[in-house]
Order: sequence, then structure tokens, then C-alpha cells
Amino acid sequence: MNFPAIDVRFRNNETGVLQVFDMVRRKFVVLSPEEWVRQHLIHYLVYHREVPLSMVSVEKQLMLNGTRKRTDVVVFNSKLKPLMIIECKAPSVELDQKAVNQALRYNLTLQVPYLFITNGRQHVCLRIDGQEPEILKEFPPYAVLTEI
Repeated sequence: MNFPAIDVRFRNNETGVLQVFDMVRRKFVVLSPEEWVRQHLIHYLVYHREVPLSMVSVEKQLMLNGTRKRTDVVVFNSKLKPLMIIECKAPSVELDQKAVNQALRYNLTLQVPYLFITNGRQHVCLRIDGQEPEILKEFPPYAVLTEI
């Protein structure tokens, strides 16, 4: 991972499966490789990019071409307008056009100005402004996200 280290709570559930506490959902969830990336990302958002925890949604459901889909993370502004879709992949999954296309498909419904795709090792941050997405060099602070 090339996110900053995080301090999280773990436990084993009644069947012995390792879980991690998700501060957004306020519950323990199964610790899969993708979930480990998501938890690092959530902590990064809140503690390093100043995103208020109340403006972060995890596994937001949306309808896409008549099919129910779930985004990994969505960041909202204070008026609950979505600002960024975040797609988390396991560290073993390469970030390719397929991953970017998944986030772009979700954006057909949410119409956000920013997309972020990560596997914990690699990150792609895009600003959607006009025809061609712009690749950003770093994840913008929350104050920049809310300027739009």
C-alpha cells in the first residue's frame, strides 16, 4: 500500500472470519483485499484530504441500464451532490481501461466531476470536464472538490 498507515479495529466473527471496523458504515465487515484498500482510502480521505466523514458513502446503490450496481465510495458536498466516484480494487488487480470504464459507467448515473480508481499501489484520478477526462497528478483536497 502506498497510502499512509491506518489505525483500525479487527475482530474474528463467530465463524472465525477476520473483520475490520468500517467507520463509515459503523460496523465490522469482512476483510477482503479490496476492503483493505477501501479502508485505507477512507482513512486517507478523512485524515489527509479533509473530507468530512458524513460526506462519504460506501457501497451506494444505483441503477445502470435497469441493473442494480454499487459504487465502492462516493464523496458528496454539503448539499449531498455527488462530487467523486471512487472505485477500489484488490492490490493484485491491475488498473486498466476496464477499471476506468467501470467508474465511467457509474458516472452515467451520478454525473460527478471527479473519478478516482485505486488498487492501493496505483491510483488514477480524473477530472471530468468536457469531452476528454483530465488525469490529475494528485488527489484534490476536499475544498478543491467542492469548488465546482
